[in-house]
Amino acid sequence: MRAQLMELLERDVVAMGYELIELEFHPQHGGGLLRLYIDRPGSAETEGVTVDDCAAVSRRVGEILDASEAIRSEYTLEVSSPGLDRPLRTQAHFERFLGSRVHVETSLPRAGRRRWTGRLASAGADGIGLEVDGETVNFGLGEIKTARLVPEYGTGRE
Repeated sequence: MRAQLMELLERDVVAMGYELIELEFHPQHGGGLLRLYIDRPGSAETEGVTVDDCAAVSRRVGEILDASEAIRSEYTLEVSSPGLDRPLRTQAHFERFLGSRVHVETSLPRAGRRRWTGRLASAGADGIGLEVDGETVNFGLGEIKTARLVPEYGTGRE
């Protein structure tokens, strides 16, 4: 369902001048939750995403979803900025944050673990390299279930 919703919504969000960073859909009995994280390209140099931006995207996404009937049950729609612990999903996301601390959860365990936190050492079409405890661990983008920045307070980094 997530992939279909991304395909349905991303083009319109981009046309509005935003980037659809991530989409989470949590269906539940009696009403689900659809959460979109948006950003403005180049927002590191600007004020970022405002409440008005989120409201505009929410209105447009609501219109698209109502017309498509992609979600057939009741749901709550939330649109927000990605925050300091922003999700990383694409090669471009990882490349933008090279050198940052990142928390990665893999779909399948490797060396008995699925959760890894370290410094993002490399990013490319094949995947990422994460420095963990002095070693570089490489992950293919398809292996990564979720990835988020780890906020570093007081270091001058995002």
